[in-house]
Amino acid sequence: MTIDNRCAVLGKPIAHSLSPVLHNAAYRALGLKDWAYDRHEVGEDDLDAFLKGLDRTWRGLSLTMPLKRTIQPYGVPANVWARELKVANTAILDWSAADHDDPAWPNGRPGIKLYNTDVVGIQLAFDHANRELGVHHADGEPGRALIIGNGNTATSAAAACLMMSEIGRITVASRHPGRSLGLDSASRIINGDDRRPYDEIDLNDEEAMIRAACEATYVISTIPGRAADGLAAVLDASSASFDGLLLDVVYDPRPTKLMQAWRDRGGHAIGGEEMLLYQAVIQVLLMTGIWDGDPPSDADRRLQDVTTDDDQLEMAMRRALEEAL
Repeated sequence: MTIDNRCAVLGKPIAHSLSPVLHNAAYRALGLKDWAYDRHEVGEDDLDAFLKGLDRTWRGLSLTMPLKRTIQPYGVPANVWARELKVANTAILDWSAADHDDPAWPNGRPGIKLYNTDVVGIQLAFDHANRELGVHHADGEPGRALIIGNGNTATSAAAACLMMSEIGRITVASRHPGRSLGLDSASRIINGDDRRPYDEIDLNDEEAMIRAACEATYVISTIPGRAADGLAAVLDASSASFDGLLLDVVYDPRPTKLMQAWRDRGGHAIGGEEMLLYQAVIQVLLMTGIWDGDPPSDADRRLQDVTTDDDQLEMAMRRALEEAL
């Protein structure tokens, strides 16, 4: 079968990525027989050559570590979070606007629109989990969010929490204290001022970590691999109890030790596959042209502008993800 429309996820390492499972399941559900999605191991030094080698069959790219900032000079931010955070996980290629005057791009340089779908993906993951748990946040005093880590994913996580009406303040547990998340402009858009919208604690400060975890409505762990195993041991050894909802962006191993420790202390926990699913649903809608423009930026809308067929799309992608895991 001829493949006329190509998409892929880029990053390094990339062999573990489940994005091909999700996107190819979406194409089957949508009846897009001439679409295919693959993975390519591309580091920061490889991105330029990879982009210049693309031809007109390429429609979209998903970007993971370490490319979410590296992609910025090649495209134009097309939604608020790609623009304000300078972190993009999605690139949409527009060949109708290709520039054929640059010899470094043998097939022409396409117009590239950059999106951040991680922010909405995190919001939708929490929204879905709350529905499944039957949790409804009352219109009382806003709660707190704890974000573990202060890298690119933590920036998107903090932006998501800024958008959640049930969250009033954010605590960031930093692996590298003093490093800015770059949220000043995002806070200005949402809160109307330039104040830093989060408090910072040291991830290695066990007492502060346990206190913040006990106070949190939502916890988002953004650190990779088994880097949170030490924190899990700290929680296990404590006498604390938790009633917040933890999202660990890691989905291998599943569940992580942090998720297990959180559940053992009374809390609820979801893995990174939930965030992965929802950000991928939005990517599919953008890459295939079903959506043309900025995706909804708040979780309350929950893709309400999408048709019933696309609700079935979400279910098909979830089934494929569960089978792969």
